[in-house]
Amino acid sequence: MKTALKLLAALALAAAGDVLAVGNLVDVTVHDRSEGRTLQAHRHQGRYYVAGRPGNEYQVTIRNRSGEEVLAVLSVDGVNAVTGETAATGQRGYVIGPWGSVEVKGWRKSLERTAAFYFTELPDSYAARSGRPDDVGVIGVAVFRKKWSPPAEALQGLSKDAAAGSAAEAPARSQAPAPRAKAEERLGTGHGRNEHSPARYVEFERESATPNEVLALYYDSRPNLVARGVIREPRPVREPRPFPGGFVPDPAG
Repeated sequence: MKTALKLLAALALAAAGDVLAVGNLVDVTVHDRSEGRTLQAHRHQGRYYVAGRPGNEYQVTIRNRSGEEVLAVLSVDGVNAVTGETAATGQRGYVIGPWGSVEVKGWRKSLERTAAFYFTELPDSYAARSGRPDDVGVIGVAVFRKKWSPPAEALQGLSKDAAAGSAAEAPARSQAPAPRAKAEERLGTGHGRNEHSPARYVEFERESATPNEVLALYYDSRPNLVARGVIREPRPVREPRPFPGGFVPDPAG
């Protein structure tokens, strides 16, 4: 059996109105921690987009829509959020209980700590700083059902190789928030402040080597999404006035 991570925090259900990327097995939302709000989804040409604000911390919430345990492998900017490897669906992820959810607030550094996700300009992103800038701007979730086994082979808790699964080291950075990016710069996800976020290893045998579902959620700054036509801002409409006042001027020309 392959090992996976299970967060120790209480599992909270996401409100229906906060759902961004909707799948058959899970829903995915992005919550701006700095402003205390769930980011609105914008559907464009079959994709989901959210507008991030440079410097703001965020978290990814994955809600299990099924009555069975699932494994969610999370990638941010093409990087596995648990191991720091270039993302692949066969890597480690988070186990989510039936009808439960997990809130992933950062890059996993150990079974006790994470480095906070925050929106930042592309050169400051973790992916770019570790030499992998090509896939900046997308959050991916690969979902696996659990292989059925008799009750005697039920979950045993901590795996024997738990000590071998420490997350990859990331470039060091200060605790201060990142500066706001210019509107024309693409957004990425930075490697932020160190936080307490306990997790433990559990055993999870996948039903198949191929994910049962893959969801993608794209992000960029609001000005960039407006410029690309993803977000359409309403144009102000000026109604004609019947009595604008003044005297009759001479006509032009």
